[in-house]
Amino acid sequence: MREILYVVERDVKMFLNHKILLFMRALWFVAQISLFGLIASRMVVVPNYFEYYAAGITITILYSTAVFIGYDIYEEAEHGIVEYLLSLPISRKKLAIGRSIGGGLRSFIYVAPLMGIVLALIGIRNPINFLLAFVSLFLFAFGVAGMSITIAMGIKSADKFDILMGALDALIVRLSTVMYPKVFMQQANLLYSEIANFNPLTFASELLRWGAGIEQYLTFGPITSVLVIISFFSLFTLIGIIFYERRLEGGGWQ
Repeated sequence: MREILYVVERDVKMFLNHKILLFMRALWFVAQISLFGLIASRMVVVPNYFEYYAAGITITILYSTAVFIGYDIYEEAEHGIVEYLLSLPISRKKLAIGRSIGGGLRSFIYVAPLMGIVLALIGIRNPINFLLAFVSLFLFAFGVAGMSITIAMGIKSADKFDILMGALDALIVRLSTVMYPKVFMQQANLLYSEIANFNPLTFASELLRWGAGIEQYLTFGPITSVLVIISFFSLFTLIGIIFYERRLEGGGWQ
């Protein structure tokens, strides 16, 4: 257990060293809330749209920061750190588990203060509901980190990974209920609304809104969302650990 904690601590410290990146992400978050959120809430004739949008943007930044573990893996391969990690007195399985936990934990640590700002703006109607949503979002961050590790270890090409994650980010955010309720997606395009039914960001954003008491445009019940998040976390955490353990020293890094 101690070895896993060392790996987690290392990943968290590595992430916090990206000061410029973290500052830019925080600046983007503030701009989205204070500028676009307020402007959009006056343009869109939807009750409480600012609260709806603010909760969704919180999930977006949680997703984007959890994905960053994949980029760290490529940076380590480029600088020869993979060989150093393999030389440490720790099993590959524990190393893989630590990377998966660290990837999710560090994003949650970073997003927690930003989430606090959002909650101060929109409030919390039911603390018990929010506690359940908070724990579920913790699992969501782990699942996203596992997904990023899975893709990184499966491709082993920094350029391909960057292109794929950029395309995935553009699609997965917009084809979800992060920015707009599903009822409006159905009016615009039926295909978009159907894809949103299988998007983990949809369930994560709806859980946060349910936890904060913004229930007007919820598509799924909280139990369904929790079960989907648990399934997402279990699947990609397991696959990420297996891929990282088996392909860590397989060569082929580009």
